[in-house]
Amino acid sequence: MAVGLSGLAFGVTSAGSGLSTPQTCALSLLVFTGASQFALVGALAAGGNPFTAAAGAFFLGVRNAFYGLRLSQLLALPRAVRPLAAHWVIDETSAVALAQPTRRGARIGFTVTGLTLYVLWNLTTLLGALGAEKLGDTDAWGIDAASPAVFLALLAPMLKTTVERVVAGLAVVLGLGLLPVLPAGVPVLAAALSAPLVLYADGRRRGAADTLKKEGNR
Repeated sequence: MAVGLSGLAFGVTSAGSGLSTPQTCALSLLVFTGASQFALVGALAAGGNPFTAAAGAFFLGVRNAFYGLRLSQLLALPRAVRPLAAHWVIDETSAVALAQPTRRGARIGFTVTGLTLYVLWNLTTLLGALGAEKLGDTDAWGIDAASPAVFLALLAPMLKTTVERVVAGLAVVLGLGLLPVLPAGVPVLAAALSAPLVLYADGRRRGAADTLKKEGNR
């Protein structure tokens, strides 16, 4: 249900940003990673350069490469199947596969989740894009709020530690602060710098604390 609603939101948002129904469907068929798709159409809707929008979408999708490294070891699929399976490496399939106690269970979980979500995501994308044409002016409906709402819904439960909350807060400050002065899509890339900056500062803090602790023990 959650994926279906997100697919509908993407279809409407993409059509509202100026993409045709075939272009919208092609994004879901060929990209199949919701966050990257929302980032791409959001940047295009804001008047961003297509290459900048694509770069932002690419960097959001990089996380799937790290999922793939872990799943490659867990699933141990035949080489001929791996290129096809790689297309289904997303947050949900990774979570289901990694939660299984056995390799057989992981393979079944990955396959069933990937197949059902791929079909549902593309079907609801088509329905959303077709529905957008009936809505007329999507800006008047406030459809542009769908993308950030989906991002917040996905992100909020994941912010469990202080470091994660600081990273998210700094990303918001960078993204919104640079929005008026940089081309559309670039603030998203700049906001990604919040993670290494906060992790570096946290590492320095921990190192200093360890040094003080060692000196105190002496």
